[in-house]
Amino acid sequence: MPSVRILGARDQIGILTMEEAIDAVAAALMEFSAGRADSPMRTAVPVTERNGTSLFMPALVARAGGLGVKFVSVFPQNKTLGKPTISGVLVLADVKTAEPIALLEASYLTALRTGAATGLATRLLAREDAHTVAIIGTGAQAPWQLRGIMAVREIREVRLYNRHPDKAYRCSQEIAAQLPPGRQPRIVVCLTPEDVVRGADIVVTATNSFTPVFPAGLVEPGMHVNAIGSFRPTMQELPPGVISPAAKVVVESREVALEESGDLVIPVRDGLFRPEDIYAELGEIAAGKKPGRAADDEVTVFKSVGLAVMDVVVGRAIYDRAVAMGIGQEVDLGL
Repeated sequence: MPSVRILGARDQIGILTMEEAIDAVAAALMEFSAGRADSPMRTAVPVTERNGTSLFMPALVARAGGLGVKFVSVFPQNKTLGKPTISGVLVLADVKTAEPIALLEASYLTALRTGAATGLATRLLAREDAHTVAIIGTGAQAPWQLRGIMAVREIREVRLYNRHPDKAYRCSQEIAAQLPPGRQPRIVVCLTPEDVVRGADIVVTATNSFTPVFPAGLVEPGMHVNAIGSFRPTMQELPPGVISPAAKVVVESREVALEESGDLVIPVRDGLFRPEDIYAELGEIAAGKKPGRAADDEVTVFKSVGLAVMDVVVGRAIYDRAVAMGIGQEVDLGL
């Protein structure tokens, strides 16, 4: 058995740019939507005593050299312990032999590829002149969501909202510290969902909410929404009044979204949305098989639940670059 390269979060930082991660996510989703990738439905194991969920997500994207499984857990109560909400690992294997080749810490990878998916969706669906971003939910994902968006649009104002304003203020400081010189949009902490969403060009919801996080009446013509937080059928960030009238509702996988996303499952159950109303998979638009935004006044929605094809392709790109740069620790798993 060959040696396995261990890549911790610190090892992975900066190996791929956000632009490179967006390209890797696009490649993964195009392969998936073309039927050339295998991504079985992930297995979710509820850990009820901690209000948490552990997810097991396998995938194969042969053309990109991606074969592996991600084990990731979302434990919101970890905040009270001073521990990260999201933790996990990605095991990568050789496509030809299935021998393990790498073990990557997965919270950094998850944040990077989720930000990249939002960046890709924003590139394809948001107005070209979009410059104001509203982010609801200021946890670990928020800065990465902004990075993905700023990789594809010139952003002048960032609005942040959290039910606990102190968390939004901390996030604003983190974002300000991370932004490069010369790219400092105005950062505003808002005290109500109305204040953060009203008049925004791009809205991001990144919460663990079980109920809609803003009123549907705030959605205006031309707005683009990236909903990335809810990942269970019972979780719902978006009001049905956003989903139902949207010109385009886009997902990574029709099957997975209709099985796992409460933002779609609940409106379908209530007769407010039909499965066939999903406009496209993001990979279909990235491949040019369907157009993205067609008019400035369209309301567009990207509902993400996360696919392991993105993890294995982005993870493989990180691994290949790490090998070339001599980063990481080699461990021999043989006898």
